[in-house]
Amino acid sequence: MRRTRRSGTRPEIALRRALHRRGLRFIVDQPVPGGNRRRRVDVLLRGTRIAVFVDGCFWHSCPEHGHLPVANRSWWRLKLRGIARRDRDTDAVLAAMGWLVVRIWEHEDPVEAATRLEHVTRARKLTVKRSTRRRFAAAPDED
Repeated sequence: MRRTRRSGTRPEIALRRALHRRGLRFIVDQPVPGGNRRRRVDVLLRGTRIAVFVDGCFWHSCPEHGHLPVANRSWWRLKLRGIARRDRDTDAVLAAMGWLVVRIWEHEDPVEAATRLEHVTRARKLTVKRSTRRRFAAAPDED
């Protein structure tokens, strides 16, 4: 487990390259905003408040590729359940603070994932602009 990389994995780098090609700018490997400092977001799109996690199939119990090792099965079951529970808790903390959480599996095509994120980012920008416009339009005139 010591050799498992925390950030900068191949799937994460492929996604970041695809996002950058689309003109999206982001911050990498940041602590969860307002949460536990040990939990980190893989890619953070601050302007649109989108937190992206690139989850490994083994560690995050992918429904397609996740499996339990044969040796020490009960310990691994507890370990992987704990990781999944921590992921759900992190999602809830971010959602409560107004962040949109996007989880991408390591086996997903990075170009397709980046395209999906680009669409989500555009939609979030439109939502922010509309809500800002309404707020200023509803404000009483100050003369």
